[in-house]
Amino acid sequence: MSIRAVVWDVDDTLFDYTTADREGMRGHLAAEGLLERYGTPERALDLWREITDQQWARFADGETTFEGQRRDRVRVFLGRALTDAEADAWFERYITHYEAAWALFPDVLPVLDALAASHRHAVLSNSSLHVQDRKLRVLGVHDRFEAILCAAELGVSKPDAAAFLAACEALALPPREVAYVGDHPEIDGQGSADAGLLSVWIDRYGAAATIQLPSGRHRIATLAELPAILGADTRFGAQSTFG
Repeated sequence: MSIRAVVWDVDDTLFDYTTADREGMRGHLAAEGLLERYGTPERALDLWREITDQQWARFADGETTFEGQRRDRVRVFLGRALTDAEADAWFERYITHYEAAWALFPDVLPVLDALAASHRHAVLSNSSLHVQDRKLRVLGVHDRFEAILCAAELGVSKPDAAAFLAACEALALPPREVAYVGDHPEIDGQGSADAGLLSVWIDRYGAAATIQLPSGRHRIATLAELPAILGADTRFGAQSTFG
């Protein structure tokens, strides 16, 4: 059965979240007079990412709300008891710097153009629709996707199979006719494979050497390799080097 649609992760797949987050937080900490509080700017940025990952895991497990994980990121990072309003205000000031650094990866528009005629497209993200809908509009690609589904509204997060199946249902296609492309080998790669979709892991940062990829899943280093995996007739013709 051929692949008829591609469902996409957003952060660190289409959108360069890691760079935007680090540059945004660097600018925010400088504006707040906090850049040297944690020893070095690099340590501050690493700590913010560690806390973000921890709080996202709590949200994915249903232990907190989307807004709650944001507030707790701020409280843990600052090491202070803050009201919801205080935490929200601090996070909103960070968001201003973060959004100034938003950008797509350079391989995104070429592959969306190449697959526009041959495949349908949707988004499945572990974020909220409010956040990702606006992000995709600002980045100029919102209209490329038939459906945009997010964990905060679905009530279920990747890697739960129900999240991937909801995306297939939105496209009215069986999982075997849908590919999922994401940057996380377990949450995206294993989760989509377990749900019956064609699993494609975009390994932008070279983690391949430390991760054993199960048979039947694909790993690519750039989205230019995706059309070959999908069997699309486009100008991208190189077979994936990872299989």
